[in-house]
Amino acid sequence: MPWPTVEYVAKMIDHSLLRPDLTTDDVRAGCALAARYDVASVCVRPADVPLAVRALDGTDVAVGTVVAFPHGSSTAHVKAGETAAAVGYGAREIDMVLNIGRLRAGDDRYVADDIRAVAEQTAARGVLLKVILETAYLTDAEKARGCRIAEEAGADYVKTSSGFAPGGATLDDLRLMRTSVSARVGVKAAGGVRTLDILLEMAAVGVTRFGATATAAILDDLARRRGDVAG
Repeated sequence: MPWPTVEYVAKMIDHSLLRPDLTTDDVRAGCALAARYDVASVCVRPADVPLAVRALDGTDVAVGTVVAFPHGSSTAHVKAGETAAAVGYGAREIDMVLNIGRLRAGDDRYVADDIRAVAEQTAARGVLLKVILETAYLTDAEKARGCRIAEEAGADYVKTSSGFAPGGATLDDLRLMRTSVSARVGVKAAGGVRTLDILLEMAAVGVTRFGATATAAILDDLARRRGDVAG
């Protein structure tokens, strides 16, 4: 089976710039890397959206950000406000954390209304909405239910993790998530996507987006394996 192209894999990656210690220079450097590899998007902290929009102007790399990150415990009103502000600054993708405790408590209506409040802000503006389940804290039944609720509430993607919980994406979770939503909804893996082999294994079970900080290492490895570069 032939290797996928570097360009194809790059457009599956959201380059993550979410560490709390990143400086503005770090964010600019991360945006430059994202532009150099022409990835799908950068995912930056909310305060960094205007900076990233300026840095990526004229490129084909979208700017995304996070809402209620990483715990998901803001009210729906606050989440909607965060989303409206981020979109106003130029964000084209939103990764929101659902209310984990309410999902575990079985309060499906609350969880749905929480997501819908954000979806109402994104759908009208053509902005992608990815809903983070934080799978490390959930049972399989809760993961499947969370996926179904997210789809019904207007999510474009369901996503495993914030990267700040005890565990990240696993193949078993990704298979479960893929079968818990329709073909309309994508699946994003985040947390532990550090090598090309891991990414390709996850892509094989239906994942189409990846949150990664090891973007350069992954894509350079693919180029080497394809024989696109020497070494």
